[in-house]
Amino acid sequence: MRHSPVIPGGGRVPLAGGTAPGRVPLVAVAHGSRDPRAAATVAALLDQVPLDVRVAYLDHCAPTLGQALRGLEEAVVLPLLLTEAYHSRVDLPAALNEARAREPRLRVHYGHTLGPHPLLLSALERRLAEAGVPAGDPDTAVVLVSAGSSDARANAVIAELARGWRRSGWWTVSPAYASAADPAPAAAVAALRRAGAPRVVVAPYLLAPGYFADKVRRDTLEAGAEIVADVLGPAPELVDVVLERYWAAQRQPVSLAG
Repeated sequence: MRHSPVIPGGGRVPLAGGTAPGRVPLVAVAHGSRDPRAAATVAALLDQVPLDVRVAYLDHCAPTLGQALRGLEEAVVLPLLLTEAYHSRVDLPAALNEARAREPRLRVHYGHTLGPHPLLLSALERRLAEAGVPAGDPDTAVVLVSAGSSDARANAVIAELARGWRRSGWWTVSPAYASAADPAPAAAVAALRRAGAPRVVVAPYLLAPGYFADKVRRDTLEAGAEIVADVLGPAPELVDVVLERYWAAQRQPVSLAG
């Protein structure tokens, strides 16, 4: 059962139905993709957030962050990114500082990325369960696949997430990266099969469908994975994380020094 997040001063944010009156607008910033399924997935996620929400994209799509902030006097800017890396540490702060230089009266509360967060594990397990994989099955090895990053700290977060998830009862959980780092998803699947895993499934730690998700599915199935779960998408757990990050950004925003 989902519980609506507690808001400052008491009470809870409604999980569905209408915009909360008088709240600071939320500008949610996604990576962006040439694949239209990605923008549709972001829209489906944000449609469930009961706030005044605007969307912006870092690349490939409009509007830009500057365009989304236009006309606002105050906003919470939240990266719809699953790990902290170059985009959240450098690109977004730079874009925000440019926007504030153009609009000196603009007040920005910059929030944390969606991950890491315990609810994202719940969302991963939801997607696996939807594909027919019970949570913590001791006869199942999981390959946890992220997009990958040139930032070693971001990749280390995924490795730590995999280590923690192993304690749920799985045969094991191995991290893999769709780009920029090793092991590649297909290599991780092959290694688990050689190690004697009774069956191997893949859990994409990806927000939306697109090039990476398609490649991960194709390559890992060819390598012997039995099941590849869907991307996280508009899972209800992500809605809760967005709301939690929104309120936290107003209490203690992330520094824009980057």
